Amino acid sequence: MNFAVLQFPASNCDQDAVHVLQHLGHDARLLWHKEPSLGTVDAVIVPGGFSYGDYLRTGAIARFSPVMQALRRFADNGGFVLGICNGFQILCEAHLLPGALVRNRSLQFCCETVYLKSATADSPFTNKIPADKWLRVPIAHGEGCYFADDETLAKLRARGQILWQYCDESGALTDAANPNGSLLNIAGVCNERRNVAGLMPHPERASEGILGSEDGRLIFESLIETLSHSTAAAVA
Repeated sequence: MNFAVLQFPASNCDQDAVHVLQHLGHDARLLWHKEPSLGTVDAVIVPGGFSYGDYLRTGAIARFSPVMQALRRFADNGGFVLGICNGFQILCEAHLLPGALVRNRSLQFCCETVYLKSATADSPFTNKIPADKWLRVPIAHGEGCYFADDETLAKLRARGQILWQYCDESGALTDAANPNGSLLNIAGVCNERRNVAGLMPHPERASEGILGSEDGRLIFESLIETLSHSTAAAVA
């Protein structure tokens, strides 16, 4: 599979995403934010970091980068997109995902390891995650509190668009396990077509044993599994 990993001024997890995808045996290349085209790709990763220094608010300037027009066309045509941390914020600012990411309830930067429960098992981004598996992955953000109005939250629940929720070690969705005050303990969501997803935790930082957890690779493997089936169907 061919992946493009977008690169904005002050992206800092782009190389990590490329490394994980290549470690899993796939092609991945960095794509600078001024590029008007994605080229030939099977999926796009919008990585974490502090695009444009988080001026105005997280993701607010990055949404206007030239590459985002190409990304929107790609997503509108059914292409798969995964946003991680700042990438999630950018996708929400660009209205490719519902809701918004606002300041953590503590008003402090959170940097810790959390547990994630998959709320939807059959999505393109969760299909390889066992039902009883809580992912142990790190977070590092100051604006990771997921917010949406009641109508949007109801639609997300009804349509299975909530992909991951913060939980404790036993899988319980407790307030203590919620690091930033996200509504419904939401850590990640997808769009209605289920081809665009975003999450605040960093799966690329938990994809090798040397990092203390390999749980994050299950998210990438889920996407790769989906792309494999899509390619096979296209060939057939």
